[in-house]
Amino acid sequence: MIEEGTLLWEPGNQRIENANITRFRRWLEETRDLDLPDYHALWRWSTEHLEDFWAAAWEYFEFKATPYQQVLTTREMPGAQWFTGSQLNWAEHALRHADGDKPALLHCSEVREELGTVTWSELQEQVAAATEALRQLGVGRGDRVVAYMPNIPETIVAALATASLGAIWSSCSPDFGTPSVVDRFSQIEPKVLLAVDGYRYNGKAFDRMEVVRHLQDKLPTVEHTVLLPYLDGHADAGRLRRPETWDAFLGRGQGAALHFEPVPFDHPLWVLYSSGTTGMPKAIVHGHGGITVQHTLAGHLHSDVAAGDRCFWFTTTGWMMWNALTGMLLNGGTLVLYDGNPGYPDMDRLWRLCEEARINQMGISAAFLTSCMKAGRTPGKHYDLGHIKGIGATGSPLPPEGFQWVYEQVNPDVHLASSSGGTDVCAGFVGGVPTLPVHAGEIQARLLGASVEAWDDHGNPLVDEVGEMVITRPMPSMPLFFWGDDDGSRYRESYFDMFPGVWRHGDFIKITSRGSCIIYGRSDSTLNRYGVRMGTAELYRVVEDLDAIQDSLVVNVERGGGQLYMPLFVVLSEGTELDETLDKEIRNKVRRDLSPRHVPDAIIAVDGIPRTLSGKKMEVPVKKLLLGYPEEKAVSRDACANPDTLDDYIRFGKELTE
Repeated sequence: MIEEGTLLWEPGNQRIENANITRFRRWLEETRDLDLPDYHALWRWSTEHLEDFWAAAWEYFEFKATPYQQVLTTREMPGAQWFTGSQLNWAEHALRHADGDKPALLHCSEVREELGTVTWSELQEQVAAATEALRQLGVGRGDRVVAYMPNIPETIVAALATASLGAIWSSCSPDFGTPSVVDRFSQIEPKVLLAVDGYRYNGKAFDRMEVVRHLQDKLPTVEHTVLLPYLDGHADAGRLRRPETWDAFLGRGQGAALHFEPVPFDHPLWVLYSSGTTGMPKAIVHGHGGITVQHTLAGHLHSDVAAGDRCFWFTTTGWMMWNALTGMLLNGGTLVLYDGNPGYPDMDRLWRLCEEARINQMGISAAFLTSCMKAGRTPGKHYDLGHIKGIGATGSPLPPEGFQWVYEQVNPDVHLASSSGGTDVCAGFVGGVPTLPVHAGEIQARLLGASVEAWDDHGNPLVDEVGEMVITRPMPSMPLFFWGDDDGSRYRESYFDMFPGVWRHGDFIKITSRGSCIIYGRSDSTLNRYGVRMGTAELYRVVEDLDAIQDSLVVNVERGGGQLYMPLFVVLSEGTELDETLDKEIRNKVRRDLSPRHVPDAIIAVDGIPRTLSGKKMEVPVKKLLLGYPEEKAVSRDACANPDTLDDYIRFGKELTE
């Protein structure tokens, strides 16, 4: 095992000199008479002088907006209002770097296997046509347009068109089941439904026409359905009520000119959803202005995106990373889209895409990188990956060994930016800085404008100790509100119950004396063993370091009378059995490398670890099942990427409570 904190990479002088963030820092020094010798000084100024920082960013990026009256009305949370009086449109900013016949989108999928291109001119034409088509369907400012579509160019076009009108966008991936989609879309009462007929995953075709028909039945406010025959170019649209094909839809607006409706800074742009693992998903509303300024800054300064850079994140339209990927357009980035199983037909699928599409900025889940490492993949030896400037990793903590694997087996001179943020803000809190070194297992820094601290239970800041991740000052992309939460109570309960006026995100974090950060997993699934608290990510790192273990999940169950029961569920490597020798090896490793108090009470082999649709381990729902909660109150199968795995845990829960 590589030691956490081991130095793995340092940017060269030329890379530092050419970085966007270096130019920004020097511009601030020149125009604001500041002394900002390094990134950490810049970060401190950005959070201590919050209003000055965002005013400077507004000027630097030359946002196309009417003048604002006040940068920030108050630092109180919730209740902060940004850039009052200004009007702008997110879609206009996403297309303002359009560059003729150069590629705006590159795309392929298990359905469309050949790498395709949409130029900037073509993207503009399609967005203009879709905008006019939506207008003809009666869509205007504030109306909701929802999409049951995958990560393909048509979905990007539809989102941009919706925003152009000041209407509100929301999307779900077509692998979501009917109840899961209805739980989300029904809350916001959409006027238009966009859908595909099906998709292909892991080499198999999935017809979704029946789901689309059910959505028509379950969403009574939908007045128009637009169907894209994606899986089958001759899909039987007669199975739906009065659908309009995508081609006919675009035909309505053929020849139309681009038009962008100016809207207030805090006008709703889109609705994202919490995971919904234990109840109705929260419908989280973000604004045009907050997303525009936050994503522009993050892409340009932290990801170092320049116009023409080819930017890829493996994501579905049901995860906030799809929205973040779309945000790369704000800096003139070319989006690379992929729809399908990243491991089909083998674990090198995305690395081949990197080579073919000449990707510069690659984003992937930490779980995928760890899987490649465990599978012994060596993509750097088989593919030309030298053009990759940066690799982003998120979704769960990337262990130190994962960092080491990237530098040894992918690209020795890449900026590996592990990050952590949330659907809640559609942005990161901590992440990459291209001018700082990379240490194994560590996130480089707190992001500009993000006043992140680690607090103990009494609200005292901690350094070099694990505490609750809190954000002490507002950020522009924090939610405007939750849809349907008229009195704001659900919003306040979600983030401000533990520390009134301070955002508690629900993660354990350690901020080192160097300014780097380490995420230890969700604080609401803490392993508190007789007063010794540990994040689950720490135990996973130790256990999954064993070649015999492919995946794992641990929960700590309070059984009453002060009794604790901590089972460890493991997915074994092929050909491995959980015999007495392996059981003892796991226990000894946890005792030696982690803590004697966190040796599991039982080690149980399972077929799979249940994960959310965005890939997170479902620790809290499993804990509820083991506590005897009925399934319907513990977990939503439609919020689970692999619902069949839940059966084992339901059975264990019944055995425990009988």
